Amino acid sequence: MQGNTDQYPKVSNRFNIQTMDEFYDFLTFREGAYPLVSAHRGGAFPGYPENCIATFAEVAKEMPAIIECDVRMSKDSVLVLMHDETLNRTSTGKGKVINKTYAELQELKLKDPSGKVTRYGIPTLEQALLWGKNAVIYTLDVKREVPYELLVDIIRKTQSETSSIIITYTANQAAAVNRLAPDLMISASIKSMDDLTRLYGLDIPDTRLVAFVGTAEPDTSLYNNLRRHGIRSILGTIGNLDKSAKKAGYQRYAEFVDRGADILSTDHPMEAAKALSFYINKRNIRSKYIQ
Repeated sequence: MQGNTDQYPKVSNRFNIQTMDEFYDFLTFREGAYPLVSAHRGGAFPGYPENCIATFAEVAKEMPAIIECDVRMSKDSVLVLMHDETLNRTSTGKGKVINKTYAELQELKLKDPSGKVTRYGIPTLEQALLWGKNAVIYTLDVKREVPYELLVDIIRKTQSETSSIIITYTANQAAAVNRLAPDLMISASIKSMDDLTRLYGLDIPDTRLVAFVGTAEPDTSLYNNLRRHGIRSILGTIGNLDKSAKKAGYQRYAEFVDRGADILSTDHPMEAAKALSFYINKRNIRSKYIQ
């Protein structure tokens, strides 16, 4: 069964978000907003593969997490979690995901970051969404072969509207999602105010947006302008910023937040969470939506 989650570890509820209005409220920037860690590709580490629900569970045990994961489609139109176009790097399979049936994908096992084969199989999006209710919030990186209509159908089927954010890379993609499902949250690439103006021209309201500002810290003015619109910012620390934090000390993650980032998308979620935990406790930051 595509939606069976019995084999995956359970995690205590991290989020107390029951309605879409509460989800919008939680993702709207306000002074003292609770900073969050987003685990890039789910936060893989030794023994735990990327895009794997067991990995998501380990991350969620440590923090109220956003899980960034990747959505691809099988030959028979089942949506599964996999970053690469091919199976070679992260599983025991070979060839393109789109050329395999779901039954064929079920025969494979995932590999951890070092290439070691684990006992974990390739999960479906449906399984991930059902497992993640109240445990995590997902940002869904939808690959180009996946129709938005099919993605939205699964979000509706699993009633995961209050835990799903759809990643888009262009204003036109964001507009397509907003036309199809105007209630759903969108992560849009906003690296300048011109990008935000373009989204306005396509009638996408502030209340449906979180802003991905890139993988380098933007000018403070962009953070300030987005905050005036109530839009939270995601800074991708993947790559150079993660390396700088490793070299300078993981308190660097708190410095990124202090300079304006609201969500850190990182390949080192455990380390970032430790830095933000200290930051949150020192400033006595609380959210009624986090348990």
